[in-house]
Amino acid sequence: MKKTAAFFTLGCKVNYCETEGLQELFERAGYRIVDFNDQADVYIINTCTVTRHSEHKSRKAIRRAKRLSPEAMIVATGCYAQGKPDQLRDMEQVDLIIGNRDRENLPAIIDSLGNNSILEIVTPYSGETRFEMLPQVKHRGRTRGFLKIQDGCNQYCSYCIIPYVRGPLRSLPPAEALARAQALIESGCREIVLTGIHLGLYGVDLGETNLASLLRELKALPGLLRLRLSSLEPWDITPELVEEIIDSQIICPHLHLPLQSGDSEILKLMNRPYEAVEYLYLARWLKQEIPDLSLSSDVIVGFPGERKENHRRSMELIAEIGFSRLHVFRFSARPGTKAVAMSGQLPGEIKEKRSKEMIALGEEMASNYRRKFLGTNQPVLVEKVEPYQWAEGLTPHYLRVKIDTKIKGLHWRGNVIRARLEKEEGSIIRAFSTR
Repeated sequence: MKKTAAFFTLGCKVNYCETEGLQELFERAGYRIVDFNDQADVYIINTCTVTRHSEHKSRKAIRRAKRLSPEAMIVATGCYAQGKPDQLRDMEQVDLIIGNRDRENLPAIIDSLGNNSILEIVTPYSGETRFEMLPQVKHRGRTRGFLKIQDGCNQYCSYCIIPYVRGPLRSLPPAEALARAQALIESGCREIVLTGIHLGLYGVDLGETNLASLLRELKALPGLLRLRLSSLEPWDITPELVEEIIDSQIICPHLHLPLQSGDSEILKLMNRPYEAVEYLYLARWLKQEIPDLSLSSDVIVGFPGERKENHRRSMELIAEIGFSRLHVFRFSARPGTKAVAMSGQLPGEIKEKRSKEMIALGEEMASNYRRKFLGTNQPVLVEKVEPYQWAEGLTPHYLRVKIDTKIKGLHWRGNVIRARLEKEEGSIIRAFSTR
């Protein structure tokens, strides 16, 4: 009987992309992949260390795996394992701690462990230049697939631990990126989402290539209906990149540009290389150049030293920009970052209050953006179908739509369906097919 492996992922799209690669790796090694809630021989928890909450959830998942199958091998990998292996070492449930490197041979490493062995494979980053080559996922029957083309970050924002647990900038060579994209298309993906830790700097370590040039090659691949960018830093937006988006029917008019604060004083403390007004002008230019652009962002509230007027200015600038979606995070001090030692650390109740205010603003802006499309016909790439009831998918502008199907729609999955958007229901828009 085949050994079984179960996976649990926390954190960003890059983590989820890497988990899929690890699943493929284990399948090739003869394992059968099972649901994390089922009993398994091996549990792999791909951890996150961005906030204390994500670390807590990582430890909780480890304990749950051990309860599900007390004799199973428990593997902690990912950013929490890379950055704080000592905390995981103290957990009696963990058998193997492996960071964000050396995972290409993970099944063999597991097979070599004895029943009572505890192994730690965590190598700090220094001048790392090698891109981790986990296998590309195939035949998972997904309409939308993620393609990791970049890793690492050199920015060192004062609140962020990621450069320490991900290492320096590294890019997947263009030929390999094209081959992996082609494999995704052949496995049924109609939309590819490009991911990376600092995606906008793709290619700077390779020379003679960049994100715009890679987009030109990717959008020429036959069978690809959509190409989406996951997250870009504001200072990486170039006229060349914007031209690629404007000139293409495939690249989605959706950009995620983390703002982090709408106040220049706080941005300086964060070590973000722009002022609030520069972001505002960038947003205005992008909306002018790209019709109906879906512009989403991240913002941190309660950063050390953030006064009422800083928070107010941030709220005002964000309202003026009018994002299509806003992800709000309360500041979480990360040991090893500069922000930990900063004066003016705020109590939890203030961060909670400001978070609620920012979330309410984000929900209002998201609703305003969705309502702009009501009464219009939009192409929806169908991801799942509930027979005789509804089909669900995304528009190019990243609007989630449910189309009433009745007897139609049984074979819509993976196809683009024209739909008239009629009614907002929470974060979803109800629609009917015009096909």
